Amino acid sequence: MSYKKAFSPITLIALVLLAISTTLSAESAGPKNGYDAFSTLPTYWTPSLSPDGTKIAFVQNVEQEEAFAMLATFDLEKGEKHYLLRSDNERVKINWYHWVNNERIVVSARYETRRGTTKVHDTRLLSIKFDGEGGAFNMVEWERLKRRAGNPSHIPQFQDEVIDWLPDDPDHVLIAIDAEVLGLPSVYKVNVNTGGVSRVMRGKKRIRDWLTDQQSNIRIGISLNYDDGEREVFLKEGDSWRTLFAYNAMTEKGEYPVGFAKDPNILYFKGYKGDYRALYTLNLKTNERTEVYADEGYDVNGSLIYSPVTRDAIGVRHDGRFYWDERYVALQNGIDQGLPEYNNTLISFSDDEQTYIVYSESDVLPGVYLLGNRKEGTLNVLFQQYSQIDSTQLSEHKLIEYEARDGIKIEAYLTLPKGDGPFPTIIHPHGGPGARDFSGFDYWTAYFTSKGYAVLRPNFRGSRGYGYSFAQSQMKGWGLAMQDDITDAAGWMVEKGYAEQDNMCIVGASYGGYAALMATVKTPELFQCAVSFAGVSSLKHVIIHSRRFLNNEFVKNQIGDDYDDLEARSPYYNAKGIKTPILLVHGEEDRIVPPLHSRYMADELEDLDKVFKYVELENGDHHLSIQRNRHLFFKEMDAFLAAYLKPAKGGETAATDSTTE
Repeated sequence: MSYKKAFSPITLIALVLLAISTTLSAESAGPKNGYDAFSTLPTYWTPSLSPDGTKIAFVQNVEQEEAFAMLATFDLEKGEKHYLLRSDNERVKINWYHWVNNERIVVSARYETRRGTTKVHDTRLLSIKFDGEGGAFNMVEWERLKRRAGNPSHIPQFQDEVIDWLPDDPDHVLIAIDAEVLGLPSVYKVNVNTGGVSRVMRGKKRIRDWLTDQQSNIRIGISLNYDDGEREVFLKEGDSWRTLFAYNAMTEKGEYPVGFAKDPNILYFKGYKGDYRALYTLNLKTNERTEVYADEGYDVNGSLIYSPVTRDAIGVRHDGRFYWDERYVALQNGIDQGLPEYNNTLISFSDDEQTYIVYSESDVLPGVYLLGNRKEGTLNVLFQQYSQIDSTQLSEHKLIEYEARDGIKIEAYLTLPKGDGPFPTIIHPHGGPGARDFSGFDYWTAYFTSKGYAVLRPNFRGSRGYGYSFAQSQMKGWGLAMQDDITDAAGWMVEKGYAEQDNMCIVGASYGGYAALMATVKTPELFQCAVSFAGVSSLKHVIIHSRRFLNNEFVKNQIGDDYDDLEARSPYYNAKGIKTPILLVHGEEDRIVPPLHSRYMADELEDLDKVFKYVELENGDHHLSIQRNRHLFFKEMDAFLAAYLKPAKGGETAATDSTTE
């Protein structure tokens, strides 16, 4: 039977695994009507099939008196659910998890810790049986490892870098860990059942990353000099190492390996086709290079996809999935024919490829996970991420292009609420800044449009995916042309009649928070209000803080190191001319952008008698991971925007919701 025929017709059965939800599910509370419909954490997260396809692991976010996350499994044959690990999403978080065999799951846990006086994240690898029997144990037991490492004074910060799952040896994995020298990992083989450990390859040649082939042999080492940016990619040949690529990671395009084909002589790597990154293969015997995939006008991003049956590369995760294996092309086409209104992504397979999980979403459909069975030709709804959201409130995104003041073309996503414009408008720059906005469901945008606000999300200069030159324009460019691109986005909204000059606010998080604050400095008359979540306020303090980390020179290359220049491009040092009301919100335990940025900004605004409000989230992180904090932030933002944005002409902006969490 062909793949396409296996999906004709597709059967959809509502919530086939509803039994999974029962008493713990937030869905049992029913739909919500205000901001908290959008600030509720996704009920389920990244389900994954066991190798034999008989069990599913997933994280379930539970909203009760005390919200928490639970790693659980469900046995599809026996109908049994097992709770394995519980996290309050505060001091310890479930980072990711992976079925290492049919009986056991390996879990990455992220901890909030300190190195001296510096607040950081540490990671640990835990191993646990699918039914929770015996509890979880730390796979990398330091007392055992340090005897082999010979450096008892150094405890590695990151202990979850698995470089090979060893499919032919389901009792072991290969991990890279800097047990001997800070930042220079060796490769260890670890027993997932006992934690037994042995060193396979000692760190050398400033290698920061290791890569194995599909036969699980260590073949590639990638070095990086943090002081000058020089990078080399080495190929292991017997007992010697040959340089494949060498370039400066700060200033040159370069090539980067991403994985091997089943043929150990074929290496996949990302290189540049003109100004845009593409995917190539390199024949290690003949040095022949072959283009595999390029996307005209865009960089090819994402990792390789491998077939569990053939163990060969079959595609690349690029703006969804792109397959070159015809079996998977037919499979994807069959799913898309059955669900034509949605973006459908294959996310998990059994080892025989007969059972799989699909993630489906659209601009107006919050994410849904579906369980597919090729033998039966069925595709059944597994569970929903945001069942409490009324999708009839949502609007589709439109990809538009506007011209910046210097002629550069900028892509952006426009989302308009129901009704007629002009609308009260949110300019919503993304974080990063080396990130990028896409189509598909976005809970921030969904919330804004449900309130009657139009939203424009510009992929300003510095955004990833638009070529090397476009991305590099962020270097020492914060607050300059990057900021002007955001200003010009607001101008485009007014020019096209979607917005009015006196009825716009700017809202952003992380770099987007910096951009929101900088807008109040550079264009004090443009926006009626500004919201900064976890935003940078002082570029000088970014540089000062980075001195504690290995990549300090990379940060200086990105931001700059001239203090006068950094102050000129920092909202904190230029707050005197601010006229815009500001909402500052920051997590108390943010390890990415320390809360001092918002604390300093709040102090300065208070000293200058400016209109602002500062809210600090208890134990909050950079990602709004704690349910009560996500609710509180949206509650504050909901009231703040309603206070400064006028309803659309001929209509009323949705009323501010007073529901508390």
